[in-house]
Amino acid sequence: MKKLHQYLQLALLAYFGGLFIFYIAFDTLGGLFGMDEITSDSMVKVILTGLVLFLVTWGLGYSVNNSLVGSMKKMEQEMNALKAKIYDFEHPKIHTKENQDSVRKGTETDPSSLPPRQNIT
Repeated sequence: MKKLHQYLQLALLAYFGGLFIFYIAFDTLGGLFGMDEITSDSMVKVILTGLVLFLVTWGLGYSVNNSLVGSMKKMEQEMNALKAKIYDFEHPKIHTKENQDSVRKGTETDPSSLPPRQNIT
C-alpha cells in the first residue's frame, strides 16, 4: 500500500509536469493532438482529471498514515505489557505478615494525612 502511494504521487507529479510542458509548448504540441486552441471544455477536463488523481493520492496517503499510526500504537501497548511482565518477574510481591504491618504503619503515619479533629472545650 505504501509503494502504491509513492507511485501515485509520482504519477501526479508527472501528470502536472507534463501538462505544464504541454501548455508552455502548445504552439508546437497542440497540432500533434489535433488542438487548434485551448477551450474551456478541454481545460475543465484536464483540471478535473488532475483533481481526481490528487484526491485518490491524498486519500491513499491518509489511509497509509492511519495504518502506520495504528500499528505504532499497537506495538507501544505490546511493549508496555512486556515491560510490566519483566518488572513483575524482577520484583515479585512477597506477602508476609511483617510487610503488611509495615505497609499499614506507613499509611497511618503518613504526613500528608491530617490528624483526627479534636474538640477543645
